[in-house]
Amino acid sequence: MLLCMRVLALLLAAAGLAAAHHSFAAEYDDTKPVKLMGKITKVEWMNPHVWYYVEVKDESGKTTTWALSGGAPGQLQRRGITKDAIVVGATVNVEGFRAKDGSNNAFGSRVVYEDGRSVFTAATDAYDPSTKK
Repeated sequence: MLLCMRVLALLLAAAGLAAAHHSFAAEYDDTKPVKLMGKITKVEWMNPHVWYYVEVKDESGKTTTWALSGGAPGQLQRRGITKDAIVVGATVNVEGFRAKDGSNNAFGSRVVYEDGRSVFTAATDAYDPSTKK
């Protein structure tokens, strides 16, 4: 009985992890590219996706925080991108695709620093906004 309960608990935990992971097409709209300029305020380098937050000021000076999803930490690290690549406090331009729900949430494909250095934060370059017509 105890063994059955442990197996059930493991299966439920695995199902929860699988549900937390989402596909690009399920959440983001590849027909709605976004380009944001602002300051990185926070980075969450953990599975299933890296998240980073950028404070963006509009023309009137109003500040809005955008949450940007990137690739999985392991995928990014295999491509040579470490958690030090996304620097809190840096001013950046971010390219990506807006969430389907219209919130200030996006899939961030590329981060470009003021010095021109570019970091692809997506799992692959398949979602590079510059390739979209």
